[in-house]
Amino acid sequence: MLNFATDMNQRDRQILQIALPSIVSNITVPLLGMIDVAIVGHMGSPVYIGAVAVGSMIFNLVYWLFGFLRMGSSGLTAQALGHRDLTEVTRLLVRSVTIAFGIALLMIMLQVPLKWLMFWLISPTSDVAPFAATYFNIVIWGAPASLALFSLMGWYIGMQNTRIPMVISIMQNMVNILASLTLVYGFGMKIEGVALGTVIAQYAGLLMAVGLLTRNYRRLFQYFRKDRIFSKMGVFFAINRDIFLRTLCLVAVNLFFTSAGARQGAVILSVNTVMMQLYLFFSYFMDGFAYAGEALGGKAYGAHNNTAFSETLRRLWIWMLIVTSAYTLLYLIGGRWIITLLTDEPQVLEVSRDYLWWAWLIPTAGCVAFIWDGIFIGITATRGMLVSSFLSALVFFAVYLLAGGPLGNHGLWLAQIVYLAMRGILQTIWYRLKLINTI
Repeated sequence: MLNFATDMNQRDRQILQIALPSIVSNITVPLLGMIDVAIVGHMGSPVYIGAVAVGSMIFNLVYWLFGFLRMGSSGLTAQALGHRDLTEVTRLLVRSVTIAFGIALLMIMLQVPLKWLMFWLISPTSDVAPFAATYFNIVIWGAPASLALFSLMGWYIGMQNTRIPMVISIMQNMVNILASLTLVYGFGMKIEGVALGTVIAQYAGLLMAVGLLTRNYRRLFQYFRKDRIFSKMGVFFAINRDIFLRTLCLVAVNLFFTSAGARQGAVILSVNTVMMQLYLFFSYFMDGFAYAGEALGGKAYGAHNNTAFSETLRRLWIWMLIVTSAYTLLYLIGGRWIITLLTDEPQVLEVSRDYLWWAWLIPTAGCVAFIWDGIFIGITATRGMLVSSFLSALVFFAVYLLAGGPLGNHGLWLAQIVYLAMRGILQTIWYRLKLINTI
């Protein structure tokens, strides 16, 4: 019994060693955009804030679509590490970074039609559009650094190391602050200084990632072989295709949720935006445990260690219950207080009271999908992620079609909560029907 308890504690420590740095990294991500907004907020015109908001939205959306570079790299790397195939571990990194640079080069070459498409989707006002275009024209040149960092971050997670991504994220924020402040207030730039500061931070992050790779994993690259480096591209693209299509489903739901709220007026749009921040706060923590699932689950799967895999999954469920219970209690007790921190607009605060109880359901509805996402990525069961996301998206639109008319914005929130829950339910069914006997 003592040995069993000790083993369980060791598994918990492994989970926390990966989850906690990931949580810190997740929390720093929105700070990059917040820093830019804070700087332009003192430039004397609201159009600068709008330009950064539009520009940040564009790149968040585009980079989100290419998140498969991180997720595909982490699962395959963890499996290769578990199998002790160090040659494939190094090949995976080179393969993923090469593809990242190729996509980034294509984005730069097609930046004019890409900008036109994104501006058509977002439709910024005529006074904001020129400044948003300036921001886009500069930040697009940071695409090689951003996408290569996706590959590197995924590889580090697969190598069971989330401390390096955390350090890089913190450093990027510091560089972004210093560079943007220097360019704006030291050199008198406006939106150009903020955009250039963002690009400088992106390349600083890439340089640090490569530097830490050389410092910590130099010996590993003695196993690197140039032959057959692209021999498994079919598997790599099949996995990433599923993740890409799955991301399109998530984007479709999120964009519709935003646009459906916007059609109900500025107040409802603001209420929904503030309420969704509560989901984001929850996701920062749950994503950390999803990363632990990717790294530890993928490694155990690659090593064909069923005991370690089952143990990891069982402990992740326990951590999920702890985090979900804590957030549910937090939102029950302090939900209104959190909303007052996010906005002081009287009308938004008043209307949000009618919808706050939906936030109480967010942790319970969304928690299961986070754990399964991590596990599915770790064992590269990406088809299950795609099917569950697609079917859940269909359920979302069906529920809204039925409930949106009679219930209004409550119908939209009902569709969102059902959608979050369905993703976890369908992944559970997929695991039991398709995967449980293969692990």
